[in-house]
Amino acid sequence: MDYALALIGFALATSATPGPNTLMVTAAAAQFGLARVMPHMLGITLGFPAMILALALGLGLPFAQFPWLHRAMQVAGGLWLLWFAWKIATARPAAPGEARAPLGFWGAAGFQWVNPKAWMIALAALPAFTTPGQPILPQALLVAAVFALVSMPCLLFWGWLGQAAGRLLGQGARLRAFNIAMAVLLVLSLVPLAKS
Repeated sequence: MDYALALIGFALATSATPGPNTLMVTAAAAQFGLARVMPHMLGITLGFPAMILALALGLGLPFAQFPWLHRAMQVAGGLWLLWFAWKIATARPAAPGEARAPLGFWGAAGFQWVNPKAWMIALAALPAFTTPGQPILPQALLVAAVFALVSMPCLLFWGWLGQAAGRLLGQGARLRAFNIAMAVLLVLSLVPLAKS
């Protein structure tokens, strides 16, 4: 029971706190509304647990053998986040009838592989919540399942917050200021990466 509570607490704390995923969902929901951001949230909800399973099944071995590869992924993820922060900060409100879309399911699922916070969480969760000498797959499935169950409620909160902010701020200068604030927070989420 203590193990389950610790795992759920860890998943909640890491999924609910601000990071690239939550900030991107918040900014997108402010711009597009919660319903249109649902594929993005599903991509995170299923993509991160898939990443945990892939790492547990051996995809993480090259990163353990070649630390520079892990650092290269961190740098690539950081650069992608800087570019995405720029896109959020400079986003203009959609014109009436203009077809624009938020990041979709596959983009969000794939983003987990360059998301520095996702890497830190996955690399901390697997050794913390698995037992050496025991079969890894059932243990990793449990860790992945807990993250899958916890993720969507946390993302729904951030999406709702973004949608509420979008409605409150409208489409003018106030929404632009909100987007700039989200972009700055996204850049600040890279600070732990720079210190590692």
